[in-house]
Amino acid sequence: MSKTYKIAAIPGDGIGNEVVPAGLRVLEAAAKRHGFALKVQSFDWSCERFARTGRMMPEDGLEQLRAFDSIYLGAVGYPGVPDHVSLWGLLIPIRRGFRQYINLRPIKLLAGIETPLKNRAPGDIDFYVVRENNEGEYSEIGGRLFAGTEMEMAMQQAVFTKTGCDRVMRYAFELAKTRKKHVTSATKSNGIIHSMPFWDERFAAIGKEYPEIRIDQYHIDILTAHFVRHPDWFDVVVGSNLFGDILSDLGPAVVGSIGIAPGGNINPERELPSMFEPVHGSAPDIAGRGIANPIGQIWSGAMMLEHFGEADAAAAVERAIAEVLAEGGTRTPDLGGNAGTKDLGAAVTAAIR
Repeated sequence: MSKTYKIAAIPGDGIGNEVVPAGLRVLEAAAKRHGFALKVQSFDWSCERFARTGRMMPEDGLEQLRAFDSIYLGAVGYPGVPDHVSLWGLLIPIRRGFRQYINLRPIKLLAGIETPLKNRAPGDIDFYVVRENNEGEYSEIGGRLFAGTEMEMAMQQAVFTKTGCDRVMRYAFELAKTRKKHVTSATKSNGIIHSMPFWDERFAAIGKEYPEIRIDQYHIDILTAHFVRHPDWFDVVVGSNLFGDILSDLGPAVVGSIGIAPGGNINPERELPSMFEPVHGSAPDIAGRGIANPIGQIWSGAMMLEHFGEADAAAAVERAIAEVLAEGGTRTPDLGGNAGTKDLGAAVTAAIR
């Protein structure tokens, strides 16, 4: 009897409603070819739902999701609903409620994609950003005082725990063991005098557990410059919630298009569902036009299959992506072509079959 994986699909907002169906069609093709099944249930949790009900998802939303093996998310956010309302009403509760403390984002230059960097070829840029996903700068601790007066103030507390730092760093080192055995830490200990020196101390301590792994660290400002000038330096880059967020958007820009960038919100212990989503947002400027690039969503699905242990199927999806992009015939406008979302998704599906 073939294995069946239960997937909660949340298209969300904007182009999420276009790229998620394309991604699911690719995953179904991969599952059929490699002898397992996907049972998909869709949820309409979104800014549109918020406009109707006052909530991005129901009060028991996390309980509904708990029964699934994984969550396949499109995008969150749309004009008319403040970003802090949409994200804290859907995305962040899932990440934290299911202890998805690893945000994993591959950065890879593929054949057929034009990088804005000169003299870079496929194979030159291939690294991961491992972002701490549950604490750090994105804490809920803080507030406002004297609202509406000249004395109004806002305070936001960053939270760095030993447990939080150590577990994301160990994940980065374990990943590097399977790759080029090099981990880089993003820091800012010359300007942030408490949390970042603590981060550096934990990085040094965890690094000692992995003597075979080469380590280095850069302040976040110069690190962004190195991403542009020397992207070939990197293998696994580990950063706090804020720094990892910034770097994992800069990385895809360096390799040509944020539209192809995948991401995973991972509970490494597999006690709770993980969630896979593209790096891009809901792109309201092109939503509904059928021209969004589905590659980021499809590649995120490959990461989900890898998480399930279906390594052959995941590799087949990644190969299909690479083949279609290298051929160059089917391209969405962000890649310089005039194909639609369904066209590019169908090309990847055909490459798998």
